[in-house]
Amino acid sequence: MVPDLNALAVFALVAEERSFRAAADRLGVTRSAVSQTIRRLEEGLGIALVLRTTRSVGLTEAGEALRAEIAPGLAEMNAALARAAQLTGRPRGRLRLAVSSIAERFLAGPFLAAFSAAHPDVELDVTVTDDDIDIVADGYDAGVRLGEVIEQDMIAVPVAGDERQIAVCAPSYLARHGAPSHPADLAAHRCIGWRPAPGSAPYRWEFSEQGKDFRVTVPTTVTTNDMALMIKLAVAGAGITFGMEESFRPHLVRGELVPVLEAYSPYFAGFYLFYPSRRNLAPKLRALVDHLQASRATWPAPRP
Repeated sequence: MVPDLNALAVFALVAEERSFRAAADRLGVTRSAVSQTIRRLEEGLGIALVLRTTRSVGLTEAGEALRAEIAPGLAEMNAALARAAQLTGRPRGRLRLAVSSIAERFLAGPFLAAFSAAHPDVELDVTVTDDDIDIVADGYDAGVRLGEVIEQDMIAVPVAGDERQIAVCAPSYLARHGAPSHPADLAAHRCIGWRPAPGSAPYRWEFSEQGKDFRVTVPTTVTTNDMALMIKLAVAGAGITFGMEESFRPHLVRGELVPVLEAYSPYFAGFYLFYPSRRNLAPKLRALVDHLQASRATWPAPRP
């Protein structure tokens, strides 16, 4: 027999009220509907549960036993529903996010710190990853990725404006080796590359010329999966490296790094917060979306 949880709930109410009419009034249905539900339950179990008389309603021995067995489970389900209802109000609970390691604006301390301070009942659980993961299958509430790799069935909210990838190096490197005038010239330079994981091929640097995109396989002096190490080596004059302009911005502002090949580095759609299309968005995620939209207005556009 397939359990009929609705019938069990109706039975528990009849047992509590000792009246079909009172149970029907509490449920907002007819007495006949309650009676039919109990009858179907009894037929499914093959045993009488309720003793009906013209004046009262009682329980059989089997009915008393069933009531005792289901009462704790029904109480737990009611408590769970009450807890779920609480989530429709003030933002609370764990908010799981999968964020690209190069989403600098989103991962900047002030943004997430301000959100956490504004919503103390929300526990942020942020996984920084560049793996191609399925946020729904892996149990994340939302993710942050470049717009070009987000699936079409997702709701996407822009984190900032357009972004671009650029090649950079230290002024000391330029003084010793000069600047490449075309991406093809990188073959004669010392380069600091990135690979996502051991055993995977190094990332090919992406450029554009006269509206056509192309990739360049550069000779790497150092290859790593850590952007922070790439930046440190570039600042130390070890070679030219490549990545999101926002990742290099503090070092560009201080003059520790300078861009090269800018004419071949066009802008493209930047990072987006994305999540599955849902009719009733959880308050914790709605709060993050609202916080992002409010904060974005105060962020300077990444484009010069």
